[in-house]
Amino acid sequence: MVDAGVIDQIVMAINPQLGQSMVEIGPGQSAITRPLLKGLDRLCVVELDRDLAHTLKANPKLRVIQADVLTVDFGQLYADLGSKALRVVGNLPYNISTPILFHLLKFVAMIEDQHFMLQKEVIDRMLAMPNTSDYGRLSVMLQWRYDMTRVLDVGMEAFDPPPRVLSAVVKMVPKKEPVSLDVSQFSEMVQVAFSQRRKILRHTLEPWLAQRNFNGDFDFKRRAQEVSVQEFMALVQELE
Repeated sequence: MVDAGVIDQIVMAINPQLGQSMVEIGPGQSAITRPLLKGLDRLCVVELDRDLAHTLKANPKLRVIQADVLTVDFGQLYADLGSKALRVVGNLPYNISTPILFHLLKFVAMIEDQHFMLQKEVIDRMLAMPNTSDYGRLSVMLQWRYDMTRVLDVGMEAFDPPPRVLSAVVKMVPKKEPVSLDVSQFSEMVQVAFSQRRKILRHTLEPWLAQRNFNGDFDFKRRAQEVSVQEFMALVQELE
């Protein structure tokens, strides 16, 4: 369970409004679901647990999708909900939070915003700047496409039973005018660059670019964490 005061702060930050297309990932025992419904006429929830999903279906204001969120087609959900930009919220499972973030990235054009409670360490990585230990693939891929803000830090004492990790809440808003690039190639390039963090890019990224006939000017004597998001974006654009 999460402290009621923390729940109130999260819901206040989300600010649900009538008529919005909101999707909650992993509602569980409805700690956030119930207060969200006070501001909504309808809420779509994605719940993997069969018994919890069955209980949730008793609420007429809920549309319940009993499934693994990583298999959910948010594009189809967007269409089903009237093609209104989705607001996605959730207290994400710590063990699969990163795969969920990458899955949602595929549907970012259909999303208005996202509010997630995550392990604080994950949010640190999401917001990290170059030349820090937290800066990595997750930082680059999300900062390319979202403006992100840490909304709230949540201590262990806010949970019962208390977890062994610190938590936080992040707000993610898709950039209105994102840099246009080949997403698949960008993702692969960033993954290759960070595949061996301690090695300079001459050993990882340079061979990958050479296979794609890259002949531009780039300093491969650096490590991946020294390269900014903007530089990575410019680099992949040179391949197009």
